[in-house]
Amino acid sequence: MKTKPGEVWLADLGLAAKTRPVVIVSRYDPEPPRALVIYVPVTTQNRQSRYEVALPNLGFIADDSVANVQGLGALPTVRLERKLGRLPANLMELIKGSLSFALNLDESIQ
Repeated sequence: MKTKPGEVWLADLGLAAKTRPVVIVSRYDPEPPRALVIYVPVTTQNRQSRYEVALPNLGFIADDSVANVQGLGALPTVRLERKLGRLPANLMELIKGSLSFALNLDESIQ
């Protein structure tokens, strides 16, 4: 299964037989060494932090949702159930900025 950054998928995260939307943040790789994707979960619990990016009503996710970069994870592509849609480029830039903050990529690690 080929996924692209910015796609929103319904995924089985193994949480009480519940699926939830996730934003794919791993780079597109037509021949990855493993069948894994890196994702950020979408949630309705907004804590108003720099680790979250507010998502507008896009028609394929719940109103008042956020991409929570603190929940960054990886999962096998077989756990992706179906593609819901794709985020606009400006939202992906905000998610990348939030990931950069969360992972301290803008500063040297001491």
